[in-house]
Amino acid sequence: MDAEASDARPRWVFIDADACPVKGEVYRVAGRYAVPVRVVANSPMGVPAGLVELVVRPGFGSADDWIAEQAERDDIVITADIPLAARSLAKGARVLDPRGHAFTANNIAEALALREMLEERRRNGELTGGPVAMTPKDRSRFLSKLDETVNAVRRRR
Repeated sequence: MDAEASDARPRWVFIDADACPVKGEVYRVAGRYAVPVRVVANSPMGVPAGLVELVVRPGFGSADDWIAEQAERDDIVITADIPLAARSLAKGARVLDPRGHAFTANNIAEALALREMLEERRRNGELTGGPVAMTPKDRSRFLSKLDETVNAVRRRR
């Protein structure tokens, strides 16, 4: 492996940060591989110094729009927002949700359809419930999948 290949890594990890429960895990993995992180939020929040940059985009949907505009092939996007996942995939980014589930070209249509069905049920007054609380197993799965994704990009580059 030549020096350039050994330094290969994703250009950015973007975190859709306002409700992201795994920011600390992202910082740990990104630090291990020296991958810069852009934490994108609707309001200011604390981020560690170093590889992490905070981007504040006030207004509904503006953080998602900014990530979707900036993401490129082999960047990594961390989000639970399925439409943002679809937009990021269309740009060639790799997308993980906070539980370590990878959104791919093979499963995004199903995820969008399920989201639409649940939204329709909510519009009709049905209570569909919210997300289940994060567990240590979820965090472990996320860490493993993020590590695997960073290494997949490194191998590809």
